Amino acid sequence: MSVLTFLAPPPGLAPLVDFDLKPVSGAAGLYTLQSVANAEKRMFVLDASVYLPEYSPILSDAQCASLTLGSPEDAQVLVVANPGTGSTTLNLLAPIVVNRTTDICSQLILEGQGWPLRAVLG
Repeated sequence: MSVLTFLAPPPGLAPLVDFDLKPVSGAAGLYTLQSVANAEKRMFVLDASVYLPEYSPILSDAQCASLTLGSPEDAQVLVVANPGTGSTTLNLLAPIVVNRTTDICSQLILEGQGWPLRAVLG
C-alpha cells in the first residue's frame, strides 16, 4: 500500500489530495483509492497495463513535466472504474497518472485522442 498525492484534487473530491492505494485481494491490478482524510471517499481504479494492454494514452510534455516523469517507465496509468448495474465502465478519457518514484499523481484529460469517458469493461 502507498499514499498517492494528487497535484490537484480529483474532480468532485476537493479539497482531498492524499489517497491510500490499496490492492483488492484476489484481483491483480484492481485497487481502491481511499482518501486519507475521509475514509468514506473512495473509488476503484484499474492498472491499465494489466487490464488494458492496448490502451496507450499520449501525454503532453507539460503533463510529463508536471509529474516530473523522466521516461514512460516512470509512469503508472490507472483508470477509474465505475461499477453499475449490468456493467462496469472505465474512464479512458481522464486516467490517473502516477510517478512511480515520487507517488505524485494527477488525473489528466487526454484531449483529441478519441478515448471514451465511459468504456464498458469486458
